[in-house]
Amino acid sequence: MKVAVLGGGNGSFAAAGDFGLQGHEVRMWRRDTSQVAQHRTAGSRIRVKDAQGRRDVQLALVTTDIAEVVRGADLVLCPAPAFAQPDIARALAPHLEDGQVVFLPPATFGSMIFAKTAHEAGNRAAVSFAETGTLPWLARKHGPFEVAITIRAKRLPVGVFPLKSADHALDVIGRALPGVIEPCGDALSGALMNAGPIIHPPLIVMNAGPIEHFERWDIHKEGTQASIRRVTDALDAERIAVREALGYGGPHFPLAHHYASEGEQWMYGRGSHDRLTDSGDWRERIVLTEHRYMREDLRLGLSFLISVAELAGVATPLARAFLAIGGTICGEDFMRNGRTLASLGLGKLGRDELQVLLRDGFVR
Repeated sequence: MKVAVLGGGNGSFAAAGDFGLQGHEVRMWRRDTSQVAQHRTAGSRIRVKDAQGRRDVQLALVTTDIAEVVRGADLVLCPAPAFAQPDIARALAPHLEDGQVVFLPPATFGSMIFAKTAHEAGNRAAVSFAETGTLPWLARKHGPFEVAITIRAKRLPVGVFPLKSADHALDVIGRALPGVIEPCGDALSGALMNAGPIIHPPLIVMNAGPIEHFERWDIHKEGTQASIRRVTDALDAERIAVREALGYGGPHFPLAHHYASEGEQWMYGRGSHDRLTDSGDWRERIVLTEHRYMREDLRLGLSFLISVAELAGVATPLARAFLAIGGTICGEDFMRNGRTLASLGLGKLGRDELQVLLRDGFVR
C-alpha cells in the first residue's frame, strides 16, 4: 500500500517507520526545507528502536512537495498537533484524489477541518476523513532520524466522515494497522474518544509548581497521584456524559482502564502506563505556556468538549475550570480562541442537522 505521512514529529516518525517495517511504500512530507535536506543527505532512512531492537527503514521519498507525496497514495496520515491542522489542510486540499483516506490520530474533530477545507477549495474528490482517540504509538524521537516506539496500540476506536464511507475508510486504515481498528461511528464520535484533553490538563495544571521548578518532570510518574487520578476520572465522566447524551454507545474507552490491571482493555493494552514511565522518555521539559499539552489538549480539546456539551445539554464544570485556569496561566481567553462548533463554521446547526452532515458529508 502507498502511504503518505505528513509532519516531522514523534507520531509522524513512528508512523513512517512502522509502516515501512510492514513493507508499505512510505513517502514523508515536512515543511522545514533544511530538515528535509538533512534527511535526504542521510539517505532518507528512519531508525526504529523498539522491543525487537534497532532497525533501519528506507523511505520512498522525503520532500517539501506535498503534491508529490500525496499523489496516488491510498492512505494519508497526519498525526500533527491540532493547532497545525488548518495550515496543513490548506496545503493538502487541492491534491486529494478519489478513494483516498485521510487519517488523523487523534484530531479534536480535525477531520471536519480537513474535509471542510477541501470542499471550500473546490475539490470534489470522494475522500474519507477519519480520526481516533490516540496515536497508534507511544513514541519519542531519539535523534533527527531515530524514533523509539515504547508501545503500539491494541485497540483504536475510529470515527469516519462522512459516515457513509466508513467501510472503505476502515478497510484502508485496517491494512496499515491490522487487528487494532474498532469502528466507533461518525467523526464526532471519534473526536469524543480523544484521550489527550482528559489525561493532560489535570496533569499539567495540578503539577504546575514542580513542572516550572524542575528542569525535567515526568507528569506520568511522580505527577500521577491518587488525588489527580480522581480528578481525571471525574473529567472523563463529563466526556462520557456528552457521548451518551448525543446517543453514542459504548465502549466509551474510559481513561481509568489505562491504569487498571484487570477489566476491559484500553487503547494501549495492559501495563502500558508502567512501560511508559519505565522508558524515561516522558521525563521532559515542559514550558506550560508553549507545550502542546496546553496549546492543543487543554486550549483546543477542552474548548471543543465544552462546545459540544452545550449542544448536548450536558454540564462540564471541570472542563470549564481547567480551561479557565489554563487560559489564566497563558494570559488568554481559551474559550474565545479555542476550537468550538462555531469556530468550525457549524455553530448554526442543530443536533439533527449536524447528524445529517456527519452521515452524508458536504453537498458535492
